[in-house]
Amino acid sequence: MQYDIILRNGTIYDGSGQAPTKGDVAISGDQIAAIGQLSAFTGAVEYDLNGLAVAPGFINMLSWSPESLIEDGRSQSEIRQGVTLEVMGEGSSMGPLNDAMKADGPGSYMAQGDIKYDVEWTTLGEYLEWLEKRGVSCNIASFVGSSTLRIHTIGYDDRPPTDEEMAEMKRLLRQAMEEGAMGMSAALIYTPAFYAKTDELIELAKVIREYDGMYISHIRSEGSAFMEALDEFLTIAREADVTAEIYHLKAAGQSNWPKMDTAIEKMEQALAEGLRVSADMYTYPFSGTGLDACIPPWAHEGGHDAMITRLKDPETRERVKADMTSPSDDWENMYAENSPANILLAGFQKEHLRSLQGKTLLEVMQMRGSQSAKDTLIDLIVEDDSRIFTMYFSMSEDNLRKQVALPWVSFCSDAESQAPEGVFLNSIPHPRAYGSFARVIGKYVRDEGIIPLEEAVRRLAAFPAQCLKLDRRGMLKTGYFADVVVFDPANVQDYATPQNPFQYATGMVHVFVNGTQVLKDGEHTNARPGRVVRGPGWKQA
Repeated sequence: MQYDIILRNGTIYDGSGQAPTKGDVAISGDQIAAIGQLSAFTGAVEYDLNGLAVAPGFINMLSWSPESLIEDGRSQSEIRQGVTLEVMGEGSSMGPLNDAMKADGPGSYMAQGDIKYDVEWTTLGEYLEWLEKRGVSCNIASFVGSSTLRIHTIGYDDRPPTDEEMAEMKRLLRQAMEEGAMGMSAALIYTPAFYAKTDELIELAKVIREYDGMYISHIRSEGSAFMEALDEFLTIAREADVTAEIYHLKAAGQSNWPKMDTAIEKMEQALAEGLRVSADMYTYPFSGTGLDACIPPWAHEGGHDAMITRLKDPETRERVKADMTSPSDDWENMYAENSPANILLAGFQKEHLRSLQGKTLLEVMQMRGSQSAKDTLIDLIVEDDSRIFTMYFSMSEDNLRKQVALPWVSFCSDAESQAPEGVFLNSIPHPRAYGSFARVIGKYVRDEGIIPLEEAVRRLAAFPAQCLKLDRRGMLKTGYFADVVVFDPANVQDYATPQNPFQYATGMVHVFVNGTQVLKDGEHTNARPGRVVRGPGWKQA
């Protein structure tokens, strides 16, 4: 018998978490055809791996690639780390859209920056199929965002939904689940998701349960109200009886770092109780989100344009500034949790402001001779007319090590997959776009020995696939889809930094997606065999 591809003499990490074995992996078509000692068989293409690690392709549980893959479907920065599935849709998603949401002007739901495209879809399923047809090297999946459901139905109003609006949100959610959404996401520090009360989220999560999907959340606070936000998350999981995951688990702000131990205890108590809960994380002690996360939620009501109008009004501006420095458990205040020296400006839309990228808020305040960092921050948001991508240096490396050791934590980038070329050079990405997964293997497995490589592979591939209930993905098993990575554990290394983020990770040798080679000897082949991966509620037309 001849197979299409045989990877010979590899050290096979199958995703189970068990010790590796020596052997061969055969691929035919888009599936793994055989695993073991295959010396009696031949392959149309064969590689002698000489002991290199062979593993299932890695899963990015929080990808911000819905636009970057439109620009460049090669997914370079993550394919070169072994990521074969990008799971998108944190809080907002590329569908369902109404006509108003399809507008692409500044401040609109589909506001476009450097990446330009025509919105040729309406539902989330249509977007995923459209992207697949354009051609992507990685597999793609998405949650439907609770913010998207709210904007579609209610807009940006700070109020509960009416009975009719709740019924419409449930209808849209069911449609997305039947199109293959992984579940529903809620990013509760951002508006309008912030306006949703716990009972609203429980009602929507009960719909997800009908389809055996997942509720996944950027919880309402990772700072001063971390414990209260975690309790809300667990309440939703318990009351809706739904599989649930916390996006990018962290304790933000030095005063909150000790809370991580209590958070871990709460999660493990919930697991012991029988709740189906998990978390994911990225592997850096600093976060990345909009500079507008420093603006109180009431100022966001009505959407971006309404916020800009408020910031221009002198009286309202003073109220905003007062709230920015007032401790509060009602919202996660990124300004109060960080000093201006720990706020790094990284992504402006206006060309004349891009010289400020890579500078801290403190440095820009001093350059501009502003009266205060708060004034500088507000002036920048108004002048750029955007949220301004920003990095906040507010996390503890010790907590990251604790999280890496947890068996119920998988990994993410919380970034867009990209390449160091073209429009991607116009702003400074978080280094996690280029290194979050390599850092698991290089830093935390090889250099620090926090977990063994077989456990890292389980958490990079099999565990997230099981949580998402994916069909035949996440492990090296006969009959599974051939998402396979080959790497040198001794040479896997991340290099990206905030000052120089455009640096590919090294150590990944070969990558196969659905049986097609997309990375060969460390170089991209330009193949685009990626497919839509659908959740358990998918109903094929």
